[in-house]
Amino acid sequence: MLAADIPGPAMQRARGAARIGTAIRDGQTELATLYQEGCAKIRLPRTHDRSLQAVLINTAGGLTGGDSISWSAEAAPDARLVLTTQACERIYRSLGPSANVTTRITVGPGAHVDWLPQETILFEESRLARSLEADLAEGASLCAVEAVLLGRDAMGESARRATLADNWRIRRSGRLIHAEATIISGDPEREREGLPLLRGAKAFATVLYAGANAEACAHRVRTVLPDESNIGMSLIGERLIVRALANSGLELRRRIVPIIAMLAAAGSVPRLWSL
Repeated sequence: MLAADIPGPAMQRARGAARIGTAIRDGQTELATLYQEGCAKIRLPRTHDRSLQAVLINTAGGLTGGDSISWSAEAAPDARLVLTTQACERIYRSLGPSANVTTRITVGPGAHVDWLPQETILFEESRLARSLEADLAEGASLCAVEAVLLGRDAMGESARRATLADNWRIRRSGRLIHAEATIISGDPEREREGLPLLRGAKAFATVLYAGANAEACAHRVRTVLPDESNIGMSLIGERLIVRALANSGLELRRRIVPIIAMLAAAGSVPRLWSL
């Protein structure tokens, strides 16, 4: 047998899946179901309001090519559920395939979910395929944020050869109300420097609010929007969308935290977001 015919060692991969479901008891949102597998864990800190807060943890410490993790959450009718992460998710250099992260959220009638993970950091030559799917019942609402940092500020990185494929699908009673795809293909001249795209920014975020009161939320958000060209807001029906660019992760947080606080049910970001 030739040396070229000998298969290389199988690479160890991170795998994880976690699900959480809620119930309403005496007006308080409480845990109904919890499932954890592999590197995906969920912890439930105490809160001082009627919501249930779930902290999502990847015990692998980051993701690389071929790793896979999935999150699933279901909010019962009239529930209040906050989903955040223990820390920023790190996507490391890949030798070929993408790391895969999938999120599925179901929001019952009259319920509200805040999907507020901390930033995702893309390292040089990392590959990430990510999806967010949410199905909202009538009268339900959702606040969702995804923020991406291109490299580590402290190390002077820019991750110019990182790739990202991020797909969102938001439905109301099965009817598609919002779809978007963000693609970074690793072409820095066209994508990273192009004026209509990232124009040199090293951090970006999308904040989405879907709910019947989106117009009223838009009026509140306008009061905290900085007067700058690298942040913008659009309102289309029941969808409010804010997009922001920044030169660093810290700058991005300072821009989006007041906006998230306006849209989240608790009126603030989770404590784990504290700078």
